[in-house]
Amino acid sequence: MPQRNDTAIWSGLFRISAESGQTLQAQIRQAIVAAILDRQIAASMPLPSCRILAEKLGVARGTVVLAFQQLVDQGFLVARERRGHFVNPDVLATPAKPHQKAPDQANEIDWKARRQIAASDMPPPAKHDNWIKSSYPFVYGQFDPALFPTAEWRECNRMALAVLEIRNWASDMVDRDDPLLIEQIQARLLPRRGIFANPDEIIVTLGAQNALYMLATLLMTKGSKVAMEDPGYPDARSIFRLAGADVAPVPVDHSGIVTTSIPNDSGFVFVTPSHHCPTMVPLSAERRQDLLARANRHNQIIIEDGYDSQLLDEAPQQALKSLDRSGRVIYVGSMSKTLAPGLRLGYIVASAGLISELRALRRFMLRHPPANNQRAVALFLSLGHHEALVRRLSSAFDERRKRLIHAISAFLPEWRSTDSAGGASLWLEGPRGTDSRGLAEAAASRSVIIEPGDRFFDRTEKPSRFMRLGISSIALQHIEPGIRELATAAGRRPAAA
Repeated sequence: MPQRNDTAIWSGLFRISAESGQTLQAQIRQAIVAAILDRQIAASMPLPSCRILAEKLGVARGTVVLAFQQLVDQGFLVARERRGHFVNPDVLATPAKPHQKAPDQANEIDWKARRQIAASDMPPPAKHDNWIKSSYPFVYGQFDPALFPTAEWRECNRMALAVLEIRNWASDMVDRDDPLLIEQIQARLLPRRGIFANPDEIIVTLGAQNALYMLATLLMTKGSKVAMEDPGYPDARSIFRLAGADVAPVPVDHSGIVTTSIPNDSGFVFVTPSHHCPTMVPLSAERRQDLLARANRHNQIIIEDGYDSQLLDEAPQQALKSLDRSGRVIYVGSMSKTLAPGLRLGYIVASAGLISELRALRRFMLRHPPANNQRAVALFLSLGHHEALVRRLSSAFDERRKRLIHAISAFLPEWRSTDSAGGASLWLEGPRGTDSRGLAEAAASRSVIIEPGDRFFDRTEKPSRFMRLGISSIALQHIEPGIRELATAAGRRPAAA
């Protein structure tokens, strides 16, 4: 905790002038109030003592005592016995006042005019900041605290903090990754998808989105053409457009991306073949072969996102990468849906030449993902904790998915769902005229969180009757009552149980 006599912290906050038309006491009060309202003093930070502040400002101690006392009377400060003066937490709980610019700051820089890429103009993410407080969080991409392997994860972090382990990860690794993590990805994660790779064909990333951004930065430029599923992964679409690429939407049906609709002049094809984002349908074996054949014929690069592929399926499909014999498939994987999304750990599997270029690029971006996290995850994998977690999650999600499908059939029978084995969400299509955004707002008032589906489409007229329901964060016993509440929000009277 900062000390009250740490003068470096306070030097810029308390400035008084004999030339000012105000009294010294008033200047001190103004400086403290401005710092409080601008959120520059935390509630846990004690202010300097009256004696120290008086010495620093060159004023009488009584002047500071009177200033502090008046601020206590006004409710800006609280005096705590033997501890000193602190900011009143109630003041910090109120919205911050608009920042008043000094006269020489009136001409603020127009950063939008200076930017070279329009990141803030891209579609915003689906935000559910308070999902954990919701009674019925049908959100995707979050974790269930009840299923998180807390004891095992803490054990691995303790092991990573052993003296010898610290020596392994505390130094600057420049462009390298933790060799134990690479080994575990190679031996435990990739074979599950039928992929067998050498260590020089794997690079660790800060999640799947970081992997896609690196690939787009390295390989794409203005005029590049990327074919991708429509509906499809909205953030991937934005990442490619930020790199200057043109995105060609390709329709999706019950067998996945319609490969015959992929433009021949596309330099890249982005797909989620294990579980399509967001409909969850797997890409059929026939289309997988056709996609690979077309890529060879038209000199295309396939970026395969292993979306929701780490969970155990009843009849798992091998990754496209496992069928690739020409090096045209780049595989992007992530541990967000199994271990934790907040960990931000993913990887790319590709030809050694491409991985070498990605390492050179990553060095200028972030050098390497935090090595202590890499070592903790490597230990988590090596001790078999991840395999046990995958089995537990797969069993829980399978039961939740079945309960969700049954509840939808009972309370929302006019909604059609895509029932695909595996995965952590369900894609729903409502009757014509459905406004899923309006439904989401009505449902939120009943503590039900759903995700409208229009953000996944890349069309001028975005269909509004779709929605996605996640199952990774909602307890099994809350699914049916949550769908009953959703049905009520949709204007239906739920049938008696």
